[in-house]
Amino acid sequence: MPSSPSGPDDWWRFAVHSRRRAIRAHAGARRRQLGTISRRTFLKGTGAAAGTLAAEELLFGKGKSLLPVARGEAATPEPAESWAYSACWIGKQDCGLKARRFGDRVVKLEGNPAHPRNVGTLCPKGMAQISALYDPNRLRRPLIRTNEKGVPGEFREATWEEAIALVAEKIKAARAKDPKLVVWQKGRSKSSALYDTAFTAALGTEKLHHGAFCSDAGYRACEYTIGLNGVLNPDYRFCKLAIHWGYNLTAGGGNKLCWITFPRQFINARERGMKVVSIDPRRHGIGPHTDTWIPIRPGSDLALALALANEIVRLGTLDTEYLVKYTNAPFLVGEDGLFLRTGGKELVWDTATNSAKPFDAEGVSPALEGSYRVQGQNAKTAFELFKEHIREYTPEWAAGITDVPAEQIRELAKAIVDTAQIGSTIVVDGVEVAYRPVGIHTYHMAQQELGFQTVRAMLLVMMLVGAVGAAGGQLSDATWKIHANFEKFGTLKVSEPPYNIWLSNSKWFPINSNNTAVVSLVLQDPAKWGVEKLPEVMIVHMANPALAFGSQRDIVEGLKKIPFIVVIDPWLSKTADLLADVVLPASTLEKYEGPLAAGDIYTDAVALRLPLMKPLGESRSELEIYLDICEATGTLYGEKGYIDQINQALGLKDEFALPLDKKPTPEEIFDRWAKAQGLKEGLAFFEQNGVWVKGPVSPKKLYGWAAEPRFGGIRHRFYGESLLSAQRQMKAAGAEEWAWRDYTPFPTWRPPTMESSPREYDLYLISYKLIEFKQSRGHQLPLVAELAPKQHLWMNPRAAKERGLRAGDEVWVESHNAVTGETKRVRARVALTEGIRPDTVGLPHHFGGEARHPWAADDGPGAASLYYTGPGYIQMTADQSFHVKVRVYRAKEA
Repeated sequence: MPSSPSGPDDWWRFAVHSRRRAIRAHAGARRRQLGTISRRTFLKGTGAAAGTLAAEELLFGKGKSLLPVARGEAATPEPAESWAYSACWIGKQDCGLKARRFGDRVVKLEGNPAHPRNVGTLCPKGMAQISALYDPNRLRRPLIRTNEKGVPGEFREATWEEAIALVAEKIKAARAKDPKLVVWQKGRSKSSALYDTAFTAALGTEKLHHGAFCSDAGYRACEYTIGLNGVLNPDYRFCKLAIHWGYNLTAGGGNKLCWITFPRQFINARERGMKVVSIDPRRHGIGPHTDTWIPIRPGSDLALALALANEIVRLGTLDTEYLVKYTNAPFLVGEDGLFLRTGGKELVWDTATNSAKPFDAEGVSPALEGSYRVQGQNAKTAFELFKEHIREYTPEWAAGITDVPAEQIRELAKAIVDTAQIGSTIVVDGVEVAYRPVGIHTYHMAQQELGFQTVRAMLLVMMLVGAVGAAGGQLSDATWKIHANFEKFGTLKVSEPPYNIWLSNSKWFPINSNNTAVVSLVLQDPAKWGVEKLPEVMIVHMANPALAFGSQRDIVEGLKKIPFIVVIDPWLSKTADLLADVVLPASTLEKYEGPLAAGDIYTDAVALRLPLMKPLGESRSELEIYLDICEATGTLYGEKGYIDQINQALGLKDEFALPLDKKPTPEEIFDRWAKAQGLKEGLAFFEQNGVWVKGPVSPKKLYGWAAEPRFGGIRHRFYGESLLSAQRQMKAAGAEEWAWRDYTPFPTWRPPTMESSPREYDLYLISYKLIEFKQSRGHQLPLVAELAPKQHLWMNPRAAKERGLRAGDEVWVESHNAVTGETKRVRARVALTEGIRPDTVGLPHHFGGEARHPWAADDGPGAASLYYTGPGYIQMTADQSFHVKVRVYRAKEA
């Protein structure tokens, strides 16, 4: 074994030896953890140890055959070498894979050169997933709990028939009362048509999402304001100024895509001269790739965005064509804060006739600014109100809140205006498009208490210069397609209780991202939240709420009240360990899955995940599991059954439709889907090519300025009238101030709740994703675990010195809930970096024992164990906030 692994083969050898060492060290612990499953029984049932040894022998055995040779017989021929295509399972963006195989064993993974997203490259995490195929700690058979929930589980092995029968029995009993008593918890779903849509429709389940812990506040802000289902990213192909706002280019994800695609586009843009400004309390790896780092105070991003808007308006260089024609900025607002209307149509002030007219009247020439007398009352344009609203938000005002110098705010505002080149156009693939080469890239940053309004404020900044939907400017989704929430959010309605478990349309959350942590609060006190029907069965689909979601204590305390929980996962995850009644072992790279988007924004492509080998054990794909569950519950066949729902979700009609009376195989489903797309070879096309590249995305689909009709035929919500209307409904329904205070028509600054914690909690805690572990699927894999095997609390040296701390010291990190006074604390070791503000400490996600696994044991605390859920720590959209104030002190001082 090499002392310093270099190439992929050395890494694999290192991983195998490291895994052997770890397995020996933890064998006793594993026996205790698995209860009635002995180590010997566990491995005997999986065959995984043999698979690991086989892979090692094949790679490093100098050509020695793996097949048995009988005494006196000729040697069996070497296993045949072959290459197979699939898609990355462990990451976010499903990069294209090529797998080198000998016989039925994968020995190496590479990137697929034809795949637009990774173009033949593969990140270390992608390479590391090969070890998942052979991991002896994978679950290979179903498990059934034999002890109480809420504590580490004791399980017995079961057959698939027994496990599915038990799951079906519980589901049928719950559905007999009400299908909504069955809850499906989404994780990183890799086949939304088959899982999120078809399966949940067949069972009639209540769905819970995961985005409230990811970036959904940004999604809701964009859906509300510009109608697109995404957060924010620049058009790197033509961008000249990129503002990375809480976005970690070199070691993080990003809007829609992930680590490989955006950095490649970014490097190309840098080579042609694009400037970069990074706004983040933490410098992270962007340092060498940015022109300016603005180390903003955590939680103050809204103040900075408002100050930028103030300065841009003061400069007076605005895209008035965009604001007048494609937003509601010229709409007249009455004294009650609502739009003035005639015949249901909003009014504008027509400068040609000097009178109020419907905004779409023929020949109307709307005024963008001004105050007028209309319908017996004083009226102002929405833009006039905006100017008044932001008047106090000067750079000097923001400097005291954000710790960003006023002059630096002015410089950035001027750079935005100057770079935007308002009024210019560019020809893209033969189509003339508005050219505004400045854009913001932000994503996870949205998950803070004021996140929805912060992203709205960022959009307003881009709207002032007309960069939304322009070439080189502000993008949000891969295509300019208006999401259904745009219309829905235009007429927000607050309903009367009883509410469902995630408080949809409630007096607390008229806009609601569906937060499982809020569900956990509801389950602990349903009467308080106006909920009557509580779930009886929960299906956890490739999610790990007990580790990854906010407020771990509430998650566990709430979810353990659900009578029956089934977890689908390749490993015994922390959630399965603490909460599952049944654990169903899922496949990783050994399954069919999709269809998977494979485009890179500029190229349209689709792919499938194809099985690279047979599972070493009895794991099954999620699709196979759902087919079995539906068959056992009587929801597979016939009209509205799972097969029928699959046909609808995948658009399978006529000769391509699946028969409703015959259980299909995954191969058959995807073969019919591929043929329905016009690929006559069907599934074989993907087996031979790995990806279907359809061609370039038309500028008319990518850019709002080029769309037909322009911007999809909607007017962007510069003014949020429906937010004000919702606030009034919430007040009338008796909602507390913490719920309604941020439902304002323009983003409005207030200090975050965490600022009310006592003075001794003098540090801001931020958490962030590590790209090697992003998606929380890989911390237990040796290849990536070696990159960051233990949790650390990252501090600025100055802050550490003030507390008498050094690198490596063990400390308590204690958080404080400014509303309830509750505290939480964890132990961690200090690591020092100049790349973080002195008043801020960082604790990345992913740690805390992701799964019962030797490589995840004793890895340190999870960041989510220090966060809170509830008033002050959830957003107006029910999204989780990952900000809290903490104090740090030596562990011995406890």
